[in-house]
Amino acid sequence: MKYFLAIVGLVLLTTLNVFAQKNPVVDGWYADPEGIKYGDVYWIFPTYSAEYNKQVFFDGFSSKDLVHWEKRHDILDTSAVKWAKRAMWAPAVLEKGGKYYFFFGANDVHKGEIGGIGVAVAAKPEGPYKDLLGKPLINEIVNGAQPIDQYVFKDKDGSYYMYYGGWGHCNIVKLKDDFSGITPFPDGTLYKEITPEGYVEGPYMMYRNGYYYFMWSEGGWGGPDYKVAYAMSKSPLGPFKRLATVLQQDPNVATGAGHHSVIHSVSDDKYYIVYHRRPLGETSANHRVVCVDELFFDREGHILPVKMTK
Repeated sequence: MKYFLAIVGLVLLTTLNVFAQKNPVVDGWYADPEGIKYGDVYWIFPTYSAEYNKQVFFDGFSSKDLVHWEKRHDILDTSAVKWAKRAMWAPAVLEKGGKYYFFFGANDVHKGEIGGIGVAVAAKPEGPYKDLLGKPLINEIVNGAQPIDQYVFKDKDGSYYMYYGGWGHCNIVKLKDDFSGITPFPDGTLYKEITPEGYVEGPYMMYRNGYYYFMWSEGGWGGPDYKVAYAMSKSPLGPFKRLATVLQQDPNVATGAGHHSVIHSVSDDKYYIVYHRRPLGETSANHRVVCVDELFFDREGHILPVKMTK
């Protein structure tokens, strides 16, 4: 009887923690993962981690249990986005009105070049996606922020805000309802810089129990010191004062842990941080893998440091 109970206990423990026993969750070099739950299906949409000239497509991964993932290859590529030539990065996704929208950065754009943040649309999460606008949604460099690493956030009042920016600067813009462009804030401005201390890239926003949690990546994406920090505010516009580091390297597990997103499973009120990290012993900047761990909060609502698992 004791042996039977021990086996049952082990099975239950494994079931409860199995998502954390499978890191990395998918095979291959991937980074900057966007995680979301559509209905009862978990999805991850990452950057294909390779040289810029080879980053010309996106794959998607779906799962019912956070353990077994189905790969959907080439759900969007440069053939569907005529202005995108290379360096397609860091998706942001959402569903609206029965359609699925896929925001992305392309071309590693600099001043005077064509590129920046685009948006594609599909009838299903796995695509195929087609370019919504035929041009970038945001092309210009404003407030020093390279137009990459966008995250689209739906506020309680139905407004859609987009947080974006590389090169150590972060902007927020308000999107039109059809995602065809941006619309002014009440004060007439189109762009607001909200850069917190330590910010480098990879912004993310979520709302929980009366607070807006703004998160971002710090350090160098190609090195071991990449990490994630966060701030809390009562407004989606901030101000955002850095509170603490959420995720960072662990010499026993992996280095270069950063550029994350969060999946909120509403059915059981669990939060999962989806991020990339570099396996121990790997030194190539593009050797990054996608991992998932559970995200926890203390009684005051502060995010507890993430314990990376294997």
